[in-house]
Amino acid sequence: MNRVGHEWRAAKAGITVPIRDPATGDLLAAMPLSTADEVDEAVRSAAAAFPAWRRTPPGERIQPLFRLKALLDAHLGELARIITRECGKTLAESEAELKRGIENVEVAAGIPSLMMGAALEDIANGIDETMIRQPLGVVGVITPFNFPAMIPLWFLPYAIACGNTVVLKPSDKTPMTMNRIFELMEEAGVPGGVVNLVNGGQDTVNAIIDHPDVRAISFVGSTPVAKLVYSRAASNGKRAQCQGGARNPVVVLPDADMEMTCRIIADSAFGCAGQRCLASSVAVTVGDASVPFFKRITESAAVRKVGNGLDTGIEMGPVISAQSRQRIEALIEQAIAGPTLALIDGRSAQISGCEAGNFLRPTVLADVHPSSDLARTEVFGPVLSVIRATSLEDAIDIVNRSAYGNMACLFTSSGSAARQFRHEVRTGNVGINLGVAAPMAYFPFSGWKDSFFGDLHAQGSDAIDFFTEKKVIVERWPSDWSRKF
Repeated sequence: MNRVGHEWRAAKAGITVPIRDPATGDLLAAMPLSTADEVDEAVRSAAAAFPAWRRTPPGERIQPLFRLKALLDAHLGELARIITRECGKTLAESEAELKRGIENVEVAAGIPSLMMGAALEDIANGIDETMIRQPLGVVGVITPFNFPAMIPLWFLPYAIACGNTVVLKPSDKTPMTMNRIFELMEEAGVPGGVVNLVNGGQDTVNAIIDHPDVRAISFVGSTPVAKLVYSRAASNGKRAQCQGGARNPVVVLPDADMEMTCRIIADSAFGCAGQRCLASSVAVTVGDASVPFFKRITESAAVRKVGNGLDTGIEMGPVISAQSRQRIEALIEQAIAGPTLALIDGRSAQISGCEAGNFLRPTVLADVHPSSDLARTEVFGPVLSVIRATSLEDAIDIVNRSAYGNMACLFTSSGSAARQFRHEVRTGNVGINLGVAAPMAYFPFSGWKDSFFGDLHAQGSDAIDFFTEKKVIVERWPSDWSRKF
């Protein structure tokens, strides 16, 4: 169902896509493919709601966000089960995703302070100057399958708190989560038309980007699609923030605590089945770190419990689809056909009771060459490629030669090495002895090079700048004005 204005509507075209549980293959729902006309209806609904919403004082606009935060907390378990069923990740991972999304609702509720402008009296004799922030209008939000709750909440709370109205298209693989959250937004008192939900595929995305009344686009997806969305939005005169793909190297020095390091890297590489934009998919071992790292990371991968994310004790669920599993298996096959060695091969995984699921087990590939296709490809699955480096400088060079720049992490006990790494590495997010350097909601989710297209990122102060435009007012009010007439 689509949510347009005050009502839920069935898609007119009557064409649907089956939504299946990636762990069991069970049919969960049928997602409608919305037409350009239906996108137009949603945008017109958002445009009609905008004048009243932008005039609503910020202190009043955030009241539904306070209620939404309470509802998301109250329904955390229910929402986590929906995420797990349609996305495949474990319940613990689903709950963690929701909590990070709720953080953004909390931060956006501070909009009366965050949206303040600036003023300076007497820029010249008797003249004052003021900068205020005003909302854009209708904004489009297009989100991926891997974090069906958190990533929409990177954008939506800030957009509406700033006084905009929203048309959101969730992933065509995981639409159920946002469907339920939109019900909770309705319960929280978000006015009809302020938030609108349109399901669909590529044609729906294009209709949102091309619509003349949509002022801005927020997007997360693969790098090739992010480039296309950014280019198309720009050609239509819209501002855009487009998060792309990543490889996220982690560098391991010989002085690292190897037991802790391998445990953290395994969680990063194989958590969410490797389907997250901050998954550590490349490990660069420096010098003597290689041998102990190979041993411990292989042990960590071998004992990871794989299965249905709803089951107790499971540490990794399936990948999203059979097509995704086949693509990942083909990349592994291509790699080991050359000089790359599979320390542990996760293909052909069989999970009792989930024979129709899209399962892989953790895979570790050693001696991957930095210039190989595998090293340059976003696998987006539970595959860790290991590259050897001779020094920290060599490792930093490997990181910086990558086309991607989302995240890089260093494991070491040396403060000097950590400082050099964070100073020289060319990625937007940096972790020291962390496997997932995910910024808190009050910091921007940075990304460089082919991992991000745009100027302003999601979350924090960047979100406020993105969803508002600045207006500067210069005023003269002479003390003897009345005597001029």
